[in-house]
Amino acid sequence: MQSTHSNIGTNYKALFTLVTVFFFWGFVAASNDILIPVFKKAFTLTQGQSQLVSLAFYIAYTVGSLIYIGISLLMRQDIINKLGYKNSLALGLTISAMGTLLFYPAANNQSFELMLTGLFIVALGFSLQQTVANPLAISLGPTRTGSQRLTLAGGVNNFGTSIGPLVVSFAIFGAGNANDSTMSIESVKIPYLILGLAFLLVAIMLKLSSLPDRPDVVIDSKKEEIADRGSALKYPQLVLGMIAIFVYVGVEVSTASNLPAYMEKYLGFQTKEIAPYISLYWASLMIGRWAGAVEVLSDNAKYQNILKVLMPYLAFVLFLLVNAIAGHTLAPFYMYALVVLVLIAADFLSRGNPWRMLFIFSVLGMVGIALGMWGEGMLSVYAFTSVGLFCSTLWPCIFALAISGLGKNTSQGSSLLIMMIMGGGIVSWLQGYVADQTNIQMSYWVGICCFVYLAFYALKVKDILRKQGITFDEKTVL
Repeated sequence: MQSTHSNIGTNYKALFTLVTVFFFWGFVAASNDILIPVFKKAFTLTQGQSQLVSLAFYIAYTVGSLIYIGISLLMRQDIINKLGYKNSLALGLTISAMGTLLFYPAANNQSFELMLTGLFIVALGFSLQQTVANPLAISLGPTRTGSQRLTLAGGVNNFGTSIGPLVVSFAIFGAGNANDSTMSIESVKIPYLILGLAFLLVAIMLKLSSLPDRPDVVIDSKKEEIADRGSALKYPQLVLGMIAIFVYVGVEVSTASNLPAYMEKYLGFQTKEIAPYISLYWASLMIGRWAGAVEVLSDNAKYQNILKVLMPYLAFVLFLLVNAIAGHTLAPFYMYALVVLVLIAADFLSRGNPWRMLFIFSVLGMVGIALGMWGEGMLSVYAFTSVGLFCSTLWPCIFALAISGLGKNTSQGSSLLIMMIMGGGIVSWLQGYVADQTNIQMSYWVGICCFVYLAFYALKVKDILRKQGITFDEKTVL
């Protein structure tokens, strides 16, 4: 249902309640990057086999979307509209909690397969949560700032990605001078059981919250409503956007999940020493998303410009603070403040336009991977972690561009986009396979190919939407 009240502001109370679930997605997804090298050693896996962790996790998003579509077809009505937004979120959290319970018997029996099953069920719940939460975040205010609300939620998501690797690494290795030989698979039981309990507590909190159960879709009255084409798949911006989501999540996840193998083989790091750098990679997404969310925080152009500089460094300081509390040496990370300047410059250059931001950041992503492949020492590590900066705002850009003009087909389009999160698992596995056939450095060609498509999509979707009367030009004025 659409509301004609285009001047309604952002529902901040409901938005801040909603972003709680975004935190959990990030916490678990980034923790997988610590589990991958641990499982590789504990279960004696190849690099390709170790990437089954990512594959099992991200393929669950596709399975979850297919289940959602199948049930809706059998019932001849949208299952989420029938259950309501809050009930659907609570159900998704409960499913994820059930998945965490499998970590206990999996650890006791040293079962890699049962571990994968647990991760699969956790992500199955995430699939339902994401199908609801992304369009819900857009609906909690004017459409013109919808991508910024997703960016803000993404910033909370990446706070979870920043501390997830540190918590899981501490659980496995402990503190002090523990080395890789002392790691224990059984150590993951308690943190994941606690995580499951947190899922259930948040489910209860959401049920009791003021979050709208069936919110109206708030539209911008300046936009012309596009004629309904009967199916979301008849909109080229969505079809090409589905591929864009696939390769975007793929390059975001595969860059991080293959980084430990690179650091161990070429730079001599131990597995327990890698967690702060994985944390930096995911914190980089938080840094970029905090910068991209300033339009939600202030309508004043002057303050927006100031915040675009301050917010990314505030996020960077938060990363340093978390790692200081975890007892990690901070000296290797201070130089990364210079890399953040590149992000800030690119953000100003994009002028808030989603297709322009997608193009600029995709090109910078290619440069970051190239420097990582052919750079040496810590320069290559900083280059690879900078990919997190340049991936930071791509999700909201692609999502906003892909569902623009879909009208009543928006929910269907959202589900199809969520389905393509499977790219995180497939591209990671593909890069791991290429690494087994060549070497870990050359495997990053997979990531460059992903960014090439994203740059193409940015230019192509601009023309597609322009023909439909959608330009996003009003967002380019600072």
